Amino acid sequence: MSGDPLVMLCTCDIAGQVRGKAIPLRALERRREIGVGWTPTNLMITAHGAIAPSPWGSRGDLYLRPDLETLVRVELGEERVVSFALADVMELDGRPWSCCPRGFLKRAVAALDERGLRLRAAFEQEFALLGVEERPNSPYNLDAFRRQGWFGERFFAALREAGIEPDTFMPEYGPAQYEVTIHHAEALRAADQAVQLREIARAAAESLGLRATFTPVLRPDAVGNGVHVHFSLMDRDGRPCNFDPARPFGLSATAEAFLEGIRRHLRPLCALTAAAVTSYLRLVPNRWSAAWTNVGHQDREAAVRICPVFRPGSEASALHFEYRAADAAASPHLLLGAVIWAGLSGLDAEARLPTVTTRDPADMSEEQRARHDIRRLPTSLAEALDELESCTPLREAMGETFHQVYLAHKRFEVELLAELDPLRQCERYALLY
Repeated sequence: MSGDPLVMLCTCDIAGQVRGKAIPLRALERRREIGVGWTPTNLMITAHGAIAPSPWGSRGDLYLRPDLETLVRVELGEERVVSFALADVMELDGRPWSCCPRGFLKRAVAALDERGLRLRAAFEQEFALLGVEERPNSPYNLDAFRRQGWFGERFFAALREAGIEPDTFMPEYGPAQYEVTIHHAEALRAADQAVQLREIARAAAESLGLRATFTPVLRPDAVGNGVHVHFSLMDRDGRPCNFDPARPFGLSATAEAFLEGIRRHLRPLCALTAAAVTSYLRLVPNRWSAAWTNVGHQDREAAVRICPVFRPGSEASALHFEYRAADAAASPHLLLGAVIWAGLSGLDAEARLPTVTTRDPADMSEEQRARHDIRRLPTSLAEALDELESCTPLREAMGETFHQVYLAHKRFEVELLAELDPLRQCERYALLY
């Protein structure tokens, strides 16, 4: 007997987990508007399974309304299929729910549009491919590429079938670590693709007897798995507006204000973009991740990097930026939405950067860092959450309810793992992501 094809209608939640309900694929068009029922307290399910204290309890009803443009249906061998569509969480009267992560990004995109701007982005993602033999001297090595076997080719074919244009695939520095980049897209589409890519990678790995984990850190002594968000600003007509040859580092006044808004809020932003207890094993000096509240010129230790332009004369179209203090414990919609909201605060204030660093802040004296307003990023999720709690721009962007439930959710997660040592914490997250 042949099967009845199903499709999951999903939301990527606070925990960066993709949850939802399945329906027959043949019913998808009929469910375009009515979706499937959902419950507010589902948002409070942590990645570890336990439910954080919920203001809704057992009360309330919502629904997941699918965006059919996000439909992914990819067959991977005879017994593996990836079949899901991303959805917005809606009130029963058809209004967007104030705590929907995808809705949070949509509001940020709309606010950017009100200021005559758009944002394009691409998520560069790292993951560990468990089941591939670890060997010394493997970073960027052809041998490490061979040892992943057919995974890369099956993964890229599945991405293309899902409508995602892959760019590069490489063995990275960490144990059995690989990196994938894709082409940039409008902000909402870029975040959707980040979710889709992770699920396709996991499915492609499973189809070959492997397991892909996007955990922030595989082991306390290992290089972490980052999510680096490349982005650029454009006007409503799609013209890039990042470059001004007459200004320092070629930054337009618009781009500088946007970057300074992000820089000023890097400490509270970490609560939303580096959202696991183990994320902070990564965000330390001299690990090519991010450790300071700086915008750096072509520096992979910077939290925000001004990226190089490889073809002289193409700066006007190619200049772009990279947010590096992030990992896959964060919902891509929350991550990118938070970055945009922070940038908007800088735009509205016509802010200016105190400096663009051209050297590692770790090599500066405390006096030099203080002069340029460079501080350490939070050293724990708990510290980042305290910063988020007192951050007025992000609280206003999230709305009071979403802000409070996010804090409650993540503080509960901190408590859940408090008795585990770093190794056990890493092992736990490796299973979850």
